[in-house]
This record gives sequence, C-alpha cells and structure tokens, in this order.
Amino acid sequence: MPLPDTVTATVFVLNGPNLNLLGTREPEIYGDETLDDIAGMLEDRARELDLEIDMRQSNHEGHLVDWIQEAQARGAKAVILNAGAFTHTSVAVHDAIKGVKTPVIEVHLSNPHTRELFRHVSLVGQAAKGTIAGFGALSYLLALEAVARF
Repeated sequence: MPLPDTVTATVFVLNGPNLNLLGTREPEIYGDETLDDIAGMLEDRARELDLEIDMRQSNHEGHLVDWIQEAQARGAKAVILNAGAFTHTSVAVHDAIKGVKTPVIEVHLSNPHTRELFRHVSLVGQAAKGTIAGFGALSYLLALEAVARF
C-alpha cells in the first residue's frame, strides 16, 4: 500500500500536576472524566480532523518546559496545555511558551475566575495564543477544534 502524500500534523496535549488524579480529585470541580477518558475523546476527534495527539502528563515543571520546546523541535502544529497549578506560579513555563513559535492554547476544566483569588492570574495565559476554560473535558475538545482551524 503506498504511503499517503500528506503527513498528519501532531498536537501535543500537555498536562501538569495532579491531572493524573482526574476522575477522583474533586469531581464536583473537575468532573468525573479521567485523563485517559479525555485522551480517548481527543484521539477520536483528532482522527476526524486528520491530526495526531501526543498526550503527556507530569507533576514536574521541567518536564512541561522540555515538552514545549520538543513540540517546536518536532514541528508540532500546536500545544494544548493544562498546566494545573503551574498556571499561576511558573515563570519557567511562561518563558518556554514565549520562547517557541508553536502556538499554545491554555485549557482549564474549571473556570479559574470563579475560584480562589490566587487562581485569577495566569502566567501561562499571558504567553498563550488563547485560553479555553470552564467547560470540563469539553475545554480540551474546543481547543483541538481551534487548532484544526489554524
């Protein structure tokens, strides 16, 4: 069978601290879907959009920085990033986003502006192309739809 003429574009989906606990961690805020559920949902939609998902999660800030840089080095179409608590604290993640040309879309399951005051400032959002928040797992799908339209 001949290879297709086009190469499927890759979208990195990066997840920060505690997102490995989705489905059990404060479901009244973050919902019942696990990170694996979200990955499956994204992979299904990505196939329809002729995109490929590279989904990762880490509780370590440096991994997110490395992966943002890797996304550019590998020619990724975009990064969808839920930086978790690093959203509000990480100058390193902010600087990594500013340091690459690969567009980054910040996502959040909940709406940080309706929560504790410290969550109202997003260092990630200040560097990202855009932010989608407050729609639960759908936030990831909405970000993927935006990437498909770049």
